[in-house]
Amino acid sequence: MDTLLSVFPSDSTPLMVLGDFNLPSDKLHSSGLLALLNSFSLSFNSCPPIHKEGNILDLVFTHPSPATDMTATPLHISDHHLVSFSITLPVLPKRNPQHLSLTRRNLHSISPSSVASCTLSSLPDHDAFSSLPLDSATDTLLSSLSSTMDLLCPLSTICRKNSSTAPWLSDVLRNNRRELRSAERKWKKSKLDTDLISYRTLLSKFSLDVTSAKTSFYKEKLETSAQDPRKLHNIFSSLLNPPAPPSPSSLPAEDFASFYTEKIERICQTFMSPPTSSTSHSQHSATPSLMQLSTVAAEEVLQIIRSCNPTTCPLDPIPSAMLQTISPDLLPFITTVINGSLTSGHVPTVFKKARVIPILKKPALDPSDISNYRPVSRLSFLSKILERVVCNQLSDYLMQNNLHDPNQFGFKAAHSTETALLAVTEKLHAARSAKLSSVLILLHLSAAFDTVNHKTLLSTLRSLGICGTAWEWFASYLDGRS
Repeated sequence: MDTLLSVFPSDSTPLMVLGDFNLPSDKLHSSGLLALLNSFSLSFNSCPPIHKEGNILDLVFTHPSPATDMTATPLHISDHHLVSFSITLPVLPKRNPQHLSLTRRNLHSISPSSVASCTLSSLPDHDAFSSLPLDSATDTLLSSLSSTMDLLCPLSTICRKNSSTAPWLSDVLRNNRRELRSAERKWKKSKLDTDLISYRTLLSKFSLDVTSAKTSFYKEKLETSAQDPRKLHNIFSSLLNPPAPPSPSSLPAEDFASFYTEKIERICQTFMSPPTSSTSHSQHSATPSLMQLSTVAAEEVLQIIRSCNPTTCPLDPIPSAMLQTISPDLLPFITTVINGSLTSGHVPTVFKKARVIPILKKPALDPSDISNYRPVSRLSFLSKILERVVCNQLSDYLMQNNLHDPNQFGFKAAHSTETALLAVTEKLHAARSAKLSSVLILLHLSAAFDTVNHKTLLSTLRSLGICGTAWEWFASYLDGRS
């Protein structure tokens, strides 16, 4: 009992402890129960005999207000009486439902064909578009998409109740829930047995439908994620340990920017100075070279667009899913921008911008502590298409010339943390079989990607044979990002 009561706060929060203690009244004072409960500021409320034999077995303890008007009413279905009492509780202020102000576009009011035709009408003809400088051509394409959305589907502000929607809740279930609430209100008003039977029937049916919908939803998610251990872990984690939503943080963006910048500078100061150009990696004479990134066909660009996850960033002028739908109509213009970047060795300036969003590392962390956040950069959809094109060509070059590091397991096809663990385990077993000693050193790099030295990275690319406009493209990609 003392362990249970110690969990509750020791302030003026109302608390009631009641139930069948199976302790006759003549042993109540000698048992030490009253002393224990008094130490937690719980007062005993005397009451008439509650058992048919005349004993007081059901006890009521309250804090801070005492119980009044306590009565015991005999019941024919039990040897205990029904205990009734009154207690004064503080009136809590009514909590108004929180509403979110959302700015959105009503995409259901437009068709993809109208978006495509309006965008094409605002663009110059393809020959004139191809003659524009790369940055101007990119800005023209993005501004045409943006103006089309503003014309056909302008932004509007709506207020929505701040409540999470169950992903398995369908329109049919919502209608059934409305019918259930209507039947409940009807029965509470009429108190008729027929209305009660109707309400219970709908309640039973709705419960079965909800269970069936949940089962089908999670069964489908598990089946589609059967080959992805990370997704399976996330699904089970969300079911077994649903995170509590963190309270909103009021930290200004300037504080986040200063904290991240100072953190990176502080970490970089602990590193050794990067090698100078004279001592940097030099290209081996037998190493092949990649001087020029190859232009891509429109069909390859379309395939990459359709294979990408249509996540939308605030920098995107149009939702990525909509862009995927109308991409066949805009394919000549998109391909021109991508090929212009590949041949010139220049990345459009607008593609080097990112929206940095702080994400709380764990739901249980303090949202007011700026060190508990992880910065996540969100890029525009078209910039990721360009990155995917270059990544494919670079990966093919490294693989064809056997330049991949055999000990690299991240960001590599058919490689993961699992294959890394398998490789390390195999080497440990081999060393043990050969009666050799093994030492495992684990190194954790804080902000590993943010602390990569760009000069060292470009020098490494040059040592792998990346030169000419291909090397200039990577230099342009790393320079001037914001």
